[in-house]
Amino acid sequence: MATGRVDLDGNPIKPMTICMIGAGGFIGSHLCEKLMEETPHKVLAVDVYNDKIKNLLEPSSQWGDRIQFHRLNIKNDSRLEGLIRMADLTINLAAICTPADYNTRPLDTIYSNFIDALPVVKYCSENSKRLIHFSTCEIYGKTIGAFLPKDSPLRQDPNYFLLKEDESPCIFGPIEKQRWSYACAKQLIERLIYAEGAENSLEFTIVRPFNWIGPRMDFIPGIDGPSEGVPRVLACFSNNLLRREPLKLVDGGQSQRTFVYIKDAIEAVLLMIENPARANGHVFNVGNPNNEVTVRQLAEMMTQVYAKVSGESSLDTPTVDVSSKEFYGEGYDDSDKRIPDMTIINRQLGWNPKTSLFDLLESTLTYQHRTYAEAVKKATSKPMTSVADLHDVVSAVTVVIAPLVLQGVVAGHALIVAVSVHRRCRLLRH
Repeated sequence: MATGRVDLDGNPIKPMTICMIGAGGFIGSHLCEKLMEETPHKVLAVDVYNDKIKNLLEPSSQWGDRIQFHRLNIKNDSRLEGLIRMADLTINLAAICTPADYNTRPLDTIYSNFIDALPVVKYCSENSKRLIHFSTCEIYGKTIGAFLPKDSPLRQDPNYFLLKEDESPCIFGPIEKQRWSYACAKQLIERLIYAEGAENSLEFTIVRPFNWIGPRMDFIPGIDGPSEGVPRVLACFSNNLLRREPLKLVDGGQSQRTFVYIKDAIEAVLLMIENPARANGHVFNVGNPNNEVTVRQLAEMMTQVYAKVSGESSLDTPTVDVSSKEFYGEGYDDSDKRIPDMTIINRQLGWNPKTSLFDLLESTLTYQHRTYAEAVKKATSKPMTSVADLHDVVSAVTVVIAPLVLQGVVAGHALIVAVSVHRRCRLLRH
Protein backbone atom coordinates (compact mmCIF):
# COMPACT_ATOMS: atom_id res chain seq x y z
CA MET A 1 0.00 0.00 0.00
CA ALA A 2 1.38 3.37 -1.03
CA THR A 3 1.76 6.13 1.57
CA GLY A 4 1.92 9.91 1.12
CA ARG A 5 -0.29 9.71 -1.94
CA VAL A 6 -1.56 12.85 -3.70
CA ASP A 7 -4.38 13.52 -6.15
CA LEU A 8 -4.01 14.89 -9.68
CA ASP A 9 -3.77 18.44 -8.34
CA GLY A 10 -1.04 17.61 -5.84
CA ASN A 11 -3.31 17.55 -2.77
CA PRO A 12 -2.82 14.83 -0.12
CA ILE A 13 -5.37 12.02 -0.40
CA LYS A 14 -7.08 11.45 2.92
CA PRO A 15 -8.13 7.90 3.91
CA MET A 16 -11.87 7.39 3.41
CA THR A 17 -14.55 4.83 4.12
CA ILE A 18 -16.33 3.53 1.03
CA CYS A 19 -19.72 1.77 1.05
CA MET A 20 -19.52 -0.46 -2.02
CA ILE A 21 -22.86 -1.97 -3.05
CA GLY A 22 -22.30 -5.02 -5.27
CA ALA A 23 -18.77 -5.53 -3.94
CA GLY A 24 -18.93 -9.29 -4.49
CA GLY A 25 -19.36 -9.08 -8.26
CA PHE A 26 -16.96 -8.91 -11.18
CA ILE A 27 -16.17 -5.19 -11.04
CA GLY A 28 -16.54 -4.96 -7.26
CA SER A 29 -14.05 -7.75 -6.58
CA HIS A 30 -11.37 -6.10 -8.73
CA LEU A 31 -12.06 -2.69 -7.20
CA CYS A 32 -11.85 -4.10 -3.67
CA GLU A 33 -8.49 -5.68 -4.49
CA LYS A 34 -7.19 -2.41 -5.91
CA LEU A 35 -8.30 -0.44 -2.87
CA MET A 36 -6.77 -2.94 -0.43
CA GLU A 37 -3.46 -3.25 -2.28
CA GLU A 38 -2.81 0.37 -3.21
CA THR A 39 -4.71 2.69 -0.87
CA PRO A 40 -5.39 3.22 2.85
CA HIS A 41 -9.17 3.35 2.32
CA LYS A 42 -11.66 1.16 4.17
CA VAL A 43 -14.47 -0.71 2.41
CA LEU A 44 -17.92 -1.65 3.68
CA ALA A 45 -18.57 -4.43 1.16
CA VAL A 46 -22.30 -4.91 0.60
CA ASP A 47 -23.64 -7.88 -1.38
CA VAL A 48 -25.59 -11.11 -1.09
CA TYR A 49 -22.57 -13.19 -2.17
CA ASN A 50 -18.88 -12.87 -1.35
CA ASP A 51 -17.28 -15.75 -3.27
CA LYS A 52 -15.15 -13.45 -5.44
CA ILE A 53 -13.72 -11.50 -2.48
CA LYS A 54 -13.30 -14.35 0.01
CA ASN A 55 -9.53 -14.05 -0.21
CA LEU A 56 -9.77 -10.49 1.11
CA LEU A 57 -12.07 -11.46 3.97
CA GLU A 58 -10.03 -14.34 5.42
CA PRO A 59 -9.09 -13.80 9.09
CA SER A 60 -5.46 -14.30 8.08
CA SER A 61 -5.70 -11.60 5.41
CA GLN A 62 -3.53 -8.54 5.95
CA TRP A 63 -6.54 -6.39 5.05
CA GLY A 64 -9.00 -7.84 7.55
CA ASP A 65 -9.28 -4.60 9.51
CA ARG A 66 -9.97 -2.51 6.38
CA ILE A 67 -12.73 -4.49 4.67
CA GLN A 68 -16.00 -5.61 6.25
CA PHE A 69 -18.57 -7.76 4.47
CA HIS A 70 -22.26 -6.98 5.04
CA ARG A 71 -24.59 -9.59 3.58
CA LEU A 72 -27.78 -7.78 2.67
CA ASN A 73 -30.19 -7.24 -0.18
CA ILE A 74 -30.67 -3.54 -0.86
CA LYS A 75 -34.30 -4.13 -1.84
CA ASN A 76 -35.61 -4.36 1.68
CA ASP A 77 -32.91 -4.00 4.31
CA SER A 78 -33.09 -1.10 6.76
CA ARG A 79 -29.35 -1.41 7.50
CA LEU A 80 -28.47 0.14 4.13
CA GLU A 81 -28.96 3.76 5.22
CA GLY A 82 -26.79 3.20 8.28
CA LEU A 83 -23.93 1.89 6.14
CA ILE A 84 -24.22 4.84 3.76
CA ARG A 85 -24.14 7.23 6.73
CA MET A 86 -20.96 5.56 8.02
CA ALA A 87 -19.20 6.07 4.69
CA ASP A 88 -17.68 9.09 2.98
CA LEU A 89 -18.49 7.71 -0.47
CA THR A 90 -21.02 5.20 -1.80
CA ILE A 91 -20.34 3.22 -4.99
CA ASN A 92 -23.39 1.48 -6.46
CA LEU A 93 -22.54 -1.48 -8.69
CA ALA A 94 -25.75 -3.45 -8.10
CA ALA A 95 -27.64 -4.34 -11.27
CA ILE A 96 -29.09 -7.00 -13.50
CA CYS A 97 -26.81 -6.57 -16.51
CA THR A 98 -27.08 -9.75 -18.57
CA PRO A 99 -28.64 -9.26 -22.05
CA ALA A 100 -30.42 -12.62 -21.90
CA ASP A 101 -32.47 -11.28 -18.97
CA TYR A 102 -33.57 -8.00 -20.54
CA ASN A 103 -36.45 -9.39 -22.57
CA THR A 104 -37.10 -12.59 -20.59
CA ARG A 105 -37.14 -10.85 -17.16
CA PRO A 106 -38.03 -7.25 -18.03
CA LEU A 107 -39.78 -6.54 -14.72
CA ASP A 108 -36.83 -7.78 -12.66
CA THR A 109 -34.52 -5.80 -14.94
CA ILE A 110 -36.46 -2.55 -14.46
CA TYR A 111 -36.87 -3.03 -10.71
CA SER A 112 -33.21 -3.94 -10.19
CA ASN A 113 -31.80 -1.07 -12.22
CA PHE A 114 -34.24 1.68 -11.26
CA ILE A 115 -36.56 0.93 -8.33
CA ASP A 116 -33.88 -0.79 -6.20
CA ALA A 117 -31.42 2.03 -6.86
CA LEU A 118 -33.80 4.74 -5.64
CA PRO A 119 -33.08 4.31 -1.90
CA VAL A 120 -29.32 4.49 -2.56
CA VAL A 121 -29.70 7.84 -4.32
CA LYS A 122 -32.15 9.08 -1.67
CA TYR A 123 -29.91 8.16 1.28
CA CYS A 124 -26.83 9.72 -0.34
CA SER A 125 -28.72 12.93 -1.09
CA GLU A 126 -30.40 13.22 2.33
CA ASN A 127 -27.16 12.49 4.21
CA SER A 128 -24.91 14.64 1.97
CA LYS A 129 -22.82 11.65 0.89
CA ARG A 130 -20.98 11.45 -2.39
CA LEU A 131 -22.19 8.83 -4.92
CA ILE A 132 -20.43 7.05 -7.78
CA HIS A 133 -23.13 5.28 -9.76
CA PHE A 134 -22.42 2.64 -12.39
CA SER A 135 -24.62 2.97 -15.45
CA THR A 136 -24.00 1.39 -18.87
CA CYS A 137 -22.94 2.15 -22.43
CA GLU A 138 -26.35 0.78 -23.44
CA ILE A 139 -27.75 4.13 -22.29
CA TYR A 140 -27.00 5.40 -25.79
CA GLY A 141 -29.11 2.76 -27.51
CA LYS A 142 -28.73 2.82 -31.28
CA THR A 143 -26.30 5.12 -33.06
CA ILE A 144 -27.33 7.81 -35.53
CA GLY A 145 -25.36 5.89 -38.13
CA ALA A 146 -27.67 2.90 -37.74
CA PHE A 147 -30.43 4.87 -39.49
CA LEU A 148 -28.36 5.77 -42.55
CA PRO A 149 -29.00 3.84 -45.77
CA LYS A 150 -26.77 0.79 -46.07
CA ASP A 151 -25.01 2.23 -49.11
CA SER A 152 -24.59 5.74 -47.69
CA PRO A 153 -20.99 7.05 -47.83
CA LEU A 154 -21.71 8.73 -44.47
CA ARG A 155 -21.43 5.31 -42.86
CA GLN A 156 -17.67 5.69 -43.26
CA ASP A 157 -17.72 8.78 -41.04
CA PRO A 158 -16.97 7.71 -37.42
CA ASN A 159 -18.78 10.77 -36.09
CA TYR A 160 -22.10 9.04 -36.84
CA PHE A 161 -21.14 6.20 -34.51
CA LEU A 162 -19.09 7.96 -31.82
CA LEU A 163 -20.88 8.17 -28.47
CA LYS A 164 -20.35 11.38 -26.47
CA GLU A 165 -21.56 11.80 -22.90
CA ASP A 166 -22.70 15.41 -23.34
CA GLU A 167 -23.96 15.33 -26.93
CA SER A 168 -25.16 11.94 -28.17
CA PRO A 169 -28.92 11.25 -28.08
CA CYS A 170 -30.32 8.12 -26.44
CA ILE A 171 -32.15 6.22 -29.19
CA PHE A 172 -34.09 3.12 -28.20
CA GLY A 173 -36.32 0.70 -30.07
CA PRO A 174 -40.11 0.35 -29.78
CA ILE A 175 -41.74 -0.59 -26.48
CA GLU A 176 -42.44 -4.15 -27.64
CA LYS A 177 -38.68 -4.69 -27.93
CA GLN A 178 -38.21 -5.37 -24.23
CA ARG A 179 -34.47 -5.69 -24.68
CA TRP A 180 -34.43 -1.91 -24.07
CA SER A 181 -35.91 -2.29 -20.56
CA TYR A 182 -32.36 -2.28 -19.15
CA ALA A 183 -31.18 0.82 -21.00
CA CYS A 184 -34.38 2.74 -20.17
CA ALA A 185 -34.13 1.91 -16.46
CA LYS A 186 -30.48 2.94 -16.43
CA GLN A 187 -31.24 6.18 -18.24
CA LEU A 188 -34.01 7.08 -15.83
CA ILE A 189 -31.85 6.54 -12.74
CA GLU A 190 -29.14 8.67 -14.38
CA ARG A 191 -31.67 11.47 -14.88
CA LEU A 192 -32.80 11.17 -11.26
CA ILE A 193 -29.20 11.39 -10.01
CA TYR A 194 -28.53 14.38 -12.24
CA ALA A 195 -31.71 16.08 -10.94
CA GLU A 196 -30.67 15.40 -7.32
CA GLY A 197 -27.39 17.10 -8.11
CA ALA A 198 -29.10 20.09 -9.67
CA GLU A 199 -31.83 20.55 -7.03
CA ASN A 200 -30.34 19.11 -3.82
CA SER A 201 -26.57 19.46 -4.40
CA LEU A 202 -25.89 15.71 -4.49
CA GLU A 203 -22.22 15.13 -5.31
CA PHE A 204 -22.21 12.42 -7.96
CA THR A 205 -20.23 10.76 -10.71
CA ILE A 206 -21.80 8.47 -13.31
CA VAL A 207 -19.77 5.71 -14.97
CA ARG A 208 -20.73 4.26 -18.36
CA PRO A 209 -18.72 1.05 -18.86
CA PHE A 210 -18.07 -0.12 -22.42
CA ASN A 211 -17.67 -3.89 -22.22
CA TRP A 212 -15.23 -4.37 -19.35
CA ILE A 213 -13.80 -7.87 -19.51
CA GLY A 214 -11.33 -9.94 -17.53
CA PRO A 215 -11.02 -12.69 -14.91
CA ARG A 216 -14.06 -13.43 -12.72
CA MET A 217 -16.52 -12.00 -15.23
CA ASP A 218 -20.02 -13.51 -14.94
CA PHE A 219 -20.13 -17.29 -14.58
CA ILE A 220 -19.75 -20.60 -16.40
CA PRO A 221 -23.22 -22.24 -16.71
CA GLY A 222 -23.54 -25.41 -14.65
CA ILE A 223 -20.25 -24.78 -12.82
CA ASP A 224 -20.61 -21.59 -10.78
CA GLY A 225 -23.90 -20.40 -12.25
CA PRO A 226 -27.28 -21.81 -13.36
CA SER A 227 -27.10 -24.47 -16.08
CA GLU A 228 -29.70 -22.62 -18.14
CA GLY A 229 -28.01 -19.24 -17.64
CA VAL A 230 -26.73 -17.16 -20.55
CA PRO A 231 -23.88 -14.88 -19.43
CA ARG A 232 -22.42 -11.97 -21.42
CA VAL A 233 -20.44 -12.56 -24.57
CA LEU A 234 -16.98 -13.21 -23.14
CA ALA A 235 -18.18 -15.74 -20.55
CA CYS A 236 -20.59 -17.23 -23.08
CA PHE A 237 -17.79 -17.82 -25.60
CA SER A 238 -15.50 -19.05 -22.80
CA ASN A 239 -18.12 -21.61 -21.84
CA ASN A 240 -18.27 -22.86 -25.44
CA LEU A 241 -14.48 -23.09 -25.65
CA LEU A 242 -14.20 -24.96 -22.35
CA ARG A 243 -16.83 -27.46 -23.48
CA ARG A 244 -15.35 -27.72 -26.99
CA GLU A 245 -18.58 -26.50 -28.55
CA PRO A 246 -18.95 -24.12 -31.50
CA LEU A 247 -19.27 -20.47 -30.45
CA LYS A 248 -22.79 -19.21 -31.15
CA LEU A 249 -22.88 -16.01 -33.21
CA VAL A 250 -26.17 -14.16 -32.77
CA ASP A 251 -27.40 -12.90 -36.15
CA GLY A 252 -24.03 -13.70 -37.66
CA GLY A 253 -22.01 -11.78 -35.08
CA GLN A 254 -22.06 -8.59 -37.14
CA SER A 255 -22.54 -6.17 -34.23
CA GLN A 256 -19.42 -4.16 -33.44
CA ARG A 257 -18.14 -3.61 -29.91
CA THR A 258 -15.12 -2.22 -28.09
CA PHE A 259 -13.57 -4.08 -25.16
CA VAL A 260 -11.46 -2.78 -22.28
CA TYR A 261 -9.44 -4.75 -19.74
CA ILE A 262 -10.88 -4.70 -16.22
CA LYS A 263 -7.56 -3.65 -14.67
CA ASP A 264 -7.35 -0.61 -16.98
CA ALA A 265 -10.94 0.32 -16.16
CA ILE A 266 -10.36 0.01 -12.40
CA GLU A 267 -7.53 2.52 -12.73
CA ALA A 268 -10.10 4.97 -14.10
CA VAL A 269 -12.47 4.32 -11.19
CA LEU A 270 -9.71 4.88 -8.64
CA LEU A 271 -9.01 8.25 -10.26
CA MET A 272 -12.69 9.15 -9.85
CA ILE A 273 -12.66 8.07 -6.20
CA GLU A 274 -9.60 10.08 -5.29
CA ASN A 275 -10.22 13.18 -7.42
CA PRO A 276 -13.72 14.35 -6.47
CA ALA A 277 -13.00 17.95 -7.55
CA ARG A 278 -12.41 16.68 -11.09
CA ALA A 279 -15.01 13.89 -11.15
CA ASN A 280 -18.07 15.33 -9.39
CA GLY A 281 -20.97 16.24 -11.67
CA HIS A 282 -19.51 14.33 -14.62
CA VAL A 283 -20.62 11.35 -16.68
CA PHE A 284 -17.67 9.27 -17.92
CA ASN A 285 -17.40 6.82 -20.78
CA VAL A 286 -14.88 4.16 -19.76
CA GLY A 287 -13.83 2.02 -22.69
CA ASN A 288 -11.13 1.39 -25.28
CA PRO A 289 -11.98 2.58 -28.80
CA ASN A 290 -8.78 0.96 -30.08
CA ASN A 291 -10.12 -2.50 -29.26
CA GLU A 292 -13.05 -2.45 -31.69
CA VAL A 293 -14.09 -5.70 -33.40
CA THR A 294 -17.22 -7.41 -34.64
CA VAL A 295 -18.54 -10.16 -32.40
CA ARG A 296 -17.52 -12.62 -35.13
CA GLN A 297 -13.95 -11.30 -35.05
CA LEU A 298 -13.99 -11.57 -31.25
CA ALA A 299 -15.03 -15.24 -31.55
CA GLU A 300 -12.20 -15.91 -34.01
CA MET A 301 -9.64 -14.22 -31.75
CA MET A 302 -10.85 -16.07 -28.66
CA THR A 303 -10.67 -19.39 -30.51
CA GLN A 304 -7.05 -18.71 -31.50
CA VAL A 305 -6.02 -17.45 -28.07
CA TYR A 306 -7.71 -20.33 -26.23
CA ALA A 307 -5.92 -22.87 -28.43
CA LYS A 308 -2.66 -21.19 -27.41
CA VAL A 309 -3.29 -21.06 -23.65
CA SER A 310 -4.94 -24.51 -23.38
CA GLY A 311 -2.80 -26.46 -25.83
CA GLU A 312 -5.97 -27.85 -27.39
CA SER A 313 -6.64 -27.79 -31.12
CA SER A 314 -9.56 -25.70 -32.40
CA LEU A 315 -12.75 -27.32 -33.64
CA ASP A 316 -13.12 -27.92 -37.37
CA THR A 317 -16.26 -25.77 -37.19
CA PRO A 318 -15.46 -23.20 -34.48
CA THR A 319 -18.61 -21.06 -34.85
CA VAL A 320 -22.27 -21.48 -35.69
CA ASP A 321 -24.83 -18.79 -36.57
CA VAL A 322 -28.06 -18.51 -34.57
CA SER A 323 -30.89 -16.00 -34.78
CA SER A 324 -31.41 -13.51 -31.96
CA LYS A 325 -34.94 -14.86 -31.54
CA GLU A 326 -33.61 -18.39 -31.09
CA PHE A 327 -30.87 -17.31 -28.69
CA TYR A 328 -32.57 -14.56 -26.66
CA GLY A 329 -36.27 -15.07 -27.36
CA GLU A 330 -38.96 -12.64 -28.51
CA GLY A 331 -38.43 -8.93 -27.98
CA TYR A 332 -34.70 -8.80 -28.61
CA ASP A 333 -33.13 -5.84 -30.38
CA ASP A 334 -29.59 -4.53 -30.51
CA SER A 335 -27.35 -1.59 -31.24
CA ASP A 336 -25.07 -1.97 -34.21
CA LYS A 337 -21.95 -0.26 -32.95
CA ARG A 338 -20.68 1.36 -29.75
CA ILE A 339 -17.54 3.50 -29.88
CA PRO A 340 -16.85 5.59 -26.76
CA ASP A 341 -15.60 9.15 -27.10
CA MET A 342 -12.82 9.53 -24.53
CA THR A 343 -12.49 13.32 -24.55
CA ILE A 344 -14.06 14.06 -21.15
CA ILE A 345 -12.32 11.37 -19.08
CA ASN A 346 -9.01 12.18 -20.70
CA ARG A 347 -9.45 15.89 -20.01
CA GLN A 348 -10.68 15.53 -16.42
CA LEU A 349 -8.67 12.57 -15.20
CA GLY A 350 -5.90 12.06 -17.76
CA TRP A 351 -6.93 8.43 -18.20
CA ASN A 352 -6.32 6.28 -21.26
CA PRO A 353 -6.57 2.49 -21.54
CA LYS A 354 -3.37 0.54 -22.17
CA THR A 355 -4.11 -3.13 -22.81
CA SER A 356 -4.59 -4.49 -26.34
CA LEU A 357 -7.45 -6.84 -27.12
CA PHE A 358 -5.10 -9.77 -27.73
CA ASP A 359 -3.32 -9.26 -24.41
CA LEU A 360 -6.50 -8.92 -22.38
CA LEU A 361 -7.96 -12.04 -24.03
CA GLU A 362 -4.79 -13.99 -23.30
CA SER A 363 -4.87 -12.97 -19.64
CA THR A 364 -8.58 -13.67 -19.29
CA LEU A 365 -8.65 -17.01 -21.10
CA THR A 366 -5.60 -18.21 -19.18
CA TYR A 367 -7.61 -17.55 -16.01
CA GLN A 368 -10.73 -19.22 -17.43
CA HIS A 369 -8.80 -22.33 -18.44
CA ARG A 370 -6.94 -22.57 -15.13
CA THR A 371 -10.10 -22.01 -13.08
CA TYR A 372 -12.71 -23.98 -14.98
CA ALA A 373 -11.18 -26.57 -17.34
CA GLU A 374 -11.09 -29.46 -14.86
CA ALA A 375 -14.54 -28.69 -13.45
CA VAL A 376 -16.05 -28.56 -16.94
CA LYS A 377 -14.26 -31.76 -17.90
CA LYS A 378 -15.73 -33.57 -14.89
CA ALA A 379 -19.19 -32.15 -15.54
CA THR A 380 -19.17 -33.24 -19.17
CA SER A 381 -17.44 -36.63 -18.79
CA LYS A 382 -19.63 -39.64 -19.49
CA PRO A 383 -21.12 -41.08 -16.28
CA MET A 384 -21.76 -44.82 -15.89
CA THR A 385 -25.43 -44.12 -16.48
CA SER A 386 -24.90 -42.62 -19.92
CA VAL A 387 -27.09 -43.88 -22.73
CA ALA A 388 -24.36 -46.03 -24.25
CA ASP A 389 -23.34 -47.53 -20.91
CA LEU A 390 -26.93 -48.27 -19.90
CA HIS A 391 -27.58 -49.89 -23.25
CA ASP A 392 -24.52 -52.12 -22.94
CA VAL A 393 -25.28 -53.10 -19.35
CA VAL A 394 -28.93 -53.81 -20.02
CA SER A 395 -28.12 -55.84 -23.12
CA ALA A 396 -25.69 -57.97 -21.12
CA VAL A 397 -28.17 -58.40 -18.25
CA THR A 398 -30.94 -59.34 -20.66
CA VAL A 399 -28.76 -62.00 -22.28
CA VAL A 400 -28.17 -63.57 -18.85
CA ILE A 401 -31.64 -63.15 -17.36
CA ALA A 402 -33.87 -64.09 -20.30
CA PRO A 403 -32.89 -67.79 -20.49
CA LEU A 404 -33.15 -68.07 -16.71
CA VAL A 405 -36.65 -66.63 -16.77
CA LEU A 406 -37.63 -69.14 -19.38
CA GLN A 407 -36.25 -71.86 -17.12
CA GLY A 408 -38.20 -70.44 -14.15
CA VAL A 409 -35.01 -69.71 -12.23
CA VAL A 410 -35.48 -65.92 -12.02
CA ALA A 411 -38.74 -64.11 -11.42
CA GLY A 412 -40.35 -62.62 -14.51
CA HIS A 413 -40.36 -59.11 -13.09
CA ALA A 414 -36.54 -58.98 -13.42
CA LEU A 415 -36.87 -59.16 -17.18
CA ILE A 416 -39.57 -56.50 -17.08
CA VAL A 417 -37.15 -54.18 -15.24
CA ALA A 418 -34.44 -54.86 -17.80
CA VAL A 419 -36.78 -54.23 -20.69
CA SER A 420 -38.08 -50.98 -19.16
CA VAL A 421 -34.53 -49.69 -18.71
CA HIS A 422 -33.74 -50.75 -22.28
CA ARG A 423 -36.71 -48.68 -23.47
CA ARG A 424 -35.48 -45.74 -21.40
CA CYS A 425 -32.15 -45.98 -23.19
CA ARG A 426 -33.93 -45.84 -26.54
CA LEU A 427 -35.83 -42.73 -25.41
CA LEU A 428 -32.69 -41.05 -24.10
CA ARG A 429 -30.93 -41.54 -27.41
CA HIS A 430 -33.64 -39.42 -29.06
